[in-house]
Amino acid sequence: MSNQLIQLNIRFKAKPGKRDEFRKELSSLIEEMSSEKAFISAIVSNDLDNPDDLIIYETWQGTRDSWLAEEFIKPYRKNYEETLGNLVIDRSVSWLEPQGEWGSKITNV
Repeated sequence: MSNQLIQLNIRFKAKPGKRDEFRKELSSLIEEMSSEKAFISAIVSNDLDNPDDLIIYETWQGTRDSWLAEEFIKPYRKNYEETLGNLVIDRSVSWLEPQGEWGSKITNV
């Protein structure tokens, strides 16, 4: 397994009245993906200034290419992706490569 880490910062804008339903779907996805060998952590946050927005911050062992080749193709993700159109207006993904960490041990693997 790679010693590299990749992080995804994903912002979702839920459709009006759908945030709680989307949060349940997202939580189910996290339960599934948390058992993956390359999974390190996930943090879901509410945006205090935008109540329909949820942000997930994921840390994975590997690279963007390995994540896309190995994780994105999982069958449970297909089901999740199919539900997003009914629950979210927009999704933006930032791919990050960690360079340092203070105050936690999340990326000490």
